[in-house]
Parts: sequence; C-alpha cells; structure tokens
Amino acid sequence: MRLTEPLTLPCGLTAPNRIAKAAMTEGLAEPGGVAGERIARCYRTWATGGAGLLITGNIMVDGRYRERPANVVVDGEQDERQRAGLSAFAEAAKSAGGLAIAQISHAGRQSPKSIAPEPVGPSAVKVKLPGGLFGTPRALTDDEILDVIDRFAITASELCRAGFDGVQVHSAHGYLLSEFLNPRVNRRDDRWGGSLDNRARLLLETVRAVRDAIGPDKALSIKLNSSDFQQGGFSFDDCLAVVGRLHGEGVDLLEISGGNYEQPRMMGLDGLEPVFDEDVRESTRAREAYFMAYAERILESARMPVMVTGGFRTRAAMNEALEAGVAMIGLARPLCVDPDAPGRLLAGSIEALPAYEKTLRLGPGWLGPHSPIDTIKAANGFGAMAFFYRNIIAIGDGEPTRERMNLLGALVRHQLQEAADAKRFG
Repeated sequence: MRLTEPLTLPCGLTAPNRIAKAAMTEGLAEPGGVAGERIARCYRTWATGGAGLLITGNIMVDGRYRERPANVVVDGEQDERQRAGLSAFAEAAKSAGGLAIAQISHAGRQSPKSIAPEPVGPSAVKVKLPGGLFGTPRALTDDEILDVIDRFAITASELCRAGFDGVQVHSAHGYLLSEFLNPRVNRRDDRWGGSLDNRARLLLETVRAVRDAIGPDKALSIKLNSSDFQQGGFSFDDCLAVVGRLHGEGVDLLEISGGNYEQPRMMGLDGLEPVFDEDVRESTRAREAYFMAYAERILESARMPVMVTGGFRTRAAMNEALEAGVAMIGLARPLCVDPDAPGRLLAGSIEALPAYEKTLRLGPGWLGPHSPIDTIKAANGFGAMAFFYRNIIAIGDGEPTRERMNLLGALVRHQLQEAADAKRFG
C-alpha cells in the first residue's frame, strides 16, 4: 500500500490518494457563522495542495456553544445566503478532485466564557485550566440531549445538501460527545451516564441519526480518542469497546486521535511513548506518530477503514502505517505553513515535513513547554496553537504563511482577535 493509491470507502466514494487534510479549527466565518470567501479561499488553497480528502474544522451544530467565536455555524435549516456560502465552501474544498467531509461538533464545556458564560456538558465539571477561559458548565437535561442529537442530524443534512461528500462526527478532544464518554466529566446516574453503554449512548444515537439524515451514499466519519490520557478518564480499553459498538452503524472512516484541552496530546507538545510490545516501540511509525501504537491494536478488530492523525512527518512512517493496515494518513499542522506539502509528498519530491511543534516555545529552559509552572506550560501550548491559527488566517486572507514568529506575540494577537470576534459575532 502506498500514499498514491486511491481509497474507496464503504459508501462508494473514492479518495484519489491516502493523504487527508485533518480537521483544524479555522476561525474564518463571517458574522452569523456564515461561510464566506475567506474560508473558501483557504480550502481552495488546501485542495490544490494535493490531499485526497479534506476534512473541515469544527462546524458547530449549536451557535450558542461554539468552540471559538468565528466558527462556521449550521444549527438549523439554512436560508439562501447561508446555503450559498456553504455551497461555495464545499465547491472550493472539492475543486482539485479530492473528497470533502465537513466535521460537525458541539463544544460542550469547552465553549469559552466569551461565547458561553455558562456552557453545557454531561455534568457540572469545569475545565481545569489556568486563566479562567471557561465557565462552570450546566448539566444538560434529557430533552436537551435529545435536541443535541437532532441538531447533529440537521447540520449533517444541510452540509450534504450544500455539496459536501459527507460529515465527520467529532467525538474527540474533549468536546461534548467526548465529554459524555469520559467518566471524569460524565457523572450522571441516568441513561446517559455510569456504564460505558450509557456513556456511549449519545455518540451511538447521534451516529444513527446522522446516517439516516445523509443517506447511504454520503460518507460518515467518526473522530474518536484513543484515550483522554487522564487517570480515571476515557481509557484505551473504553476506546476499543466503543469501536466494537460502532460496527454495523454505517461508519465509513474512523479517525483515531487523543487528548483534550486539559491533556492536549493532539498538539504533540509532550510527545507520547508507545505502550505496547517492543517491536512497536522500535518501529518508525511508533516513534513518529503519536497514536499509531493504539491504532495498531484497533486495527485488529475494526471493521471500517481507519485514519490516524498526529505526528506523521516522513514518507517512510506514512507508508509503514499504510502497510500495517491504516487506510488514511491525516496531516494537519504542516499544512498551515506549507499547503502544498501533500502533493510534494505524493510526488516523492520531499521525504519529510518540518516538525514545527518541536521548536515552538516561549523561551529556553523553564520558559519552555516542560516548565514546572503550570501557567507557563499552558501558555506554551496555547502559543503554539496561536502560531498555526495565525497561519490559517493568512491563508484565508491570501497572504504568505510564516515558518517563524514570536510565540508570545502570536498568542497576544490571537487572543485580541478572539476577543474582537466575540464582540463582533455576539
């Protein structure tokens, strides 16, 4: 198996190669959460970069609980202007012949105070991060949980109607569906909490509603944490059990990731050590890709194609992962700086991508990402995220990307932009 080989999903759609542009939050919507020219320009650029599949960033199913102010929002039947924006967005993402899947999400308790002073979640468990960015959530009622399921289905239907090839249900990284899976956050004693069957109920009911809404010919993807990497949280054993429960639900592509805002392993700032046998520890892909060791175990039982995102930087590791049974390789951060990277990897003109995440830090020593001071450690993480955010905005504005910038300056500019967007978007 090689990167250049096409992949036909169970629904019948075919990606022309095995590289996917993984989901990254864009912050490029127009007021009202409408998709405009900036996000279309960004995805037109990424499409021409050569990835066989493009997965959008968070498209919110409920505008009250966004992940950031300038998310695209599709939280009901769209009017003519909204639908035109979504159609242009989908057309741009598909403009070079690849597939385009829209990621649909509810931020839950990870909706910032600037958007939701009182966010919602399975239980009233606050995000434990310094800085007071997140309020204490309110536990959703049973009727509200049923409304969340309906919202995912409506959003999926509208996006497919607009021209997207399918949707990805986001159940990772600590957003709402992931929160219900996590026993540290989900402390309910009703049918939505307690046992794994109950904690997984929201995800499974959402998947079924979305599949019914989009029909059999559109792609349905799920993004799932391999683990939350928190003691007493959603574990790898839980992940394996949930994968088993997803069999027979019409899932076309399962993407494996990990972490949340409290343990941001998806950013790769701390690195992950493989946890299985020595052969896996010594493999190229295990050293390079954060979640590959987990994916190998999942591949032993998964009956749907599996995509792995996080840390891949060399053609050797990507091809080795494909030989192990992975169906798609997800790339994210490198495409913020070099949108043409997939095409160059596919052509063999480059063998590796820069690992920007290994050099991004506020300063040396105790000012770096491994600082013993929690606030500084968090600032390094959010500063690294701001570096990539600023480059995505540059792509959307048609400006050159930058390989280097002052991390503290990037973080300050990002926070000022988010505050301005919060006021402008309401």
